[in-house]
Amino acid sequence: MSLRPALSAAVGAVLLLLAAPAVTATAGPSESVTVDSVGTIAADGTVTLSGTYRCLGNTGPVFVSSSVGQGSGKVRHGIGGTRAVCDGAEHAWKNTGRATPADLEPGKAHVEATLMELRPQGSLPLPRFHATQEQDITLTAG
Repeated sequence: MSLRPALSAAVGAVLLLLAAPAVTATAGPSESVTVDSVGTIAADGTVTLSGTYRCLGNTGPVFVSSSVGQGSGKVRHGIGGTRAVCDGAEHAWKNTGRATPADLEPGKAHVEATLMELRPQGSLPLPRFHATQEQDITLTAG
């Protein structure tokens, strides 16, 4: 018995899932993520961002991810991820990550925070976005 047809079908299904748009949800009044107006950047490039989140109704793990960029360029730097608890209460999040010292500097920056669940769909976890927030902030030396 050849595994080739089964393997071909599995690869085809994965490609179809990757080509399909991600499952998204508009944040209701009970789901939100915020970004604090000030973050810090250390001399070694370590960036700390923070804010709050609130979510409900998850079946898979949920995370608050964040990214930051400066200037008119499209380069963004992922800054950590925090495991979220979706119990309807407001919680604080704080992510820390490192860019090279030449990539970011104190001053104006643009942050995007995302509250995302990895929801089980069959044998693959698919993303479900509970809330997103984009905001200009100030990075201070810290």
